[in-house]
Amino acid sequence: MMQQRFCQSLLTGLMSLSQRAYWLLTHRFLWVGLLCGLFFSVPTAVQASSLSVASLHTYQELPGQTTFRSKQSLRDRSDRSWQVIVFKRYQADGLQGLYLRLVGFPGLVTLDTQRPLTVATGSSLQWTAAAELDPQTPALPDNAGQYNFAETLDALKGDIPLQIDIPLSGGSIAELVVPPYAVHEWRELAASHT
Repeated sequence: MMQQRFCQSLLTGLMSLSQRAYWLLTHRFLWVGLLCGLFFSVPTAVQASSLSVASLHTYQELPGQTTFRSKQSLRDRSDRSWQVIVFKRYQADGLQGLYLRLVGFPGLVTLDTQRPLTVATGSSLQWTAAAELDPQTPALPDNAGQYNFAETLDALKGDIPLQIDIPLSGGSIAELVVPPYAVHEWRELAASHT
């Protein structure tokens, strides 16, 4: 009887030991698999996301007139959505201009294009850009503004986040944070086809 109890307790101990060993092995393999999956999938996901972010486009608008454009959808610090378009247009006789066009949601914002917008980095660098329409655009609605952006982009030396302070009617401003990937795209557009 004593031997039988001893054998049962020994078997129970071995079973619980094997269950613990099984648990440890499966969880180790789970962690190793998870880490390997992350190691191999993160670079691919980063590459895929950077490809999906790119939005440089070329348009042949008229014979002898080509526009290169970057378009981003960004939100300001008040969580309002903006279409942010940087474009440059060439005509047969050369570069017509490099512009930043900002379009807010109709009815939510009214831009004050009489005041320049301010572009700043996290450091002490800051630029202003005056409102300027290209010759093909006679006017824009109240929720949009267009600015000469050539000097600002020329002065940028890196793909750093920017804050654009957009003057709104009534003296307020909309603070738009531009991520580095968008700045990279803008600088790429400015440097191409010169």
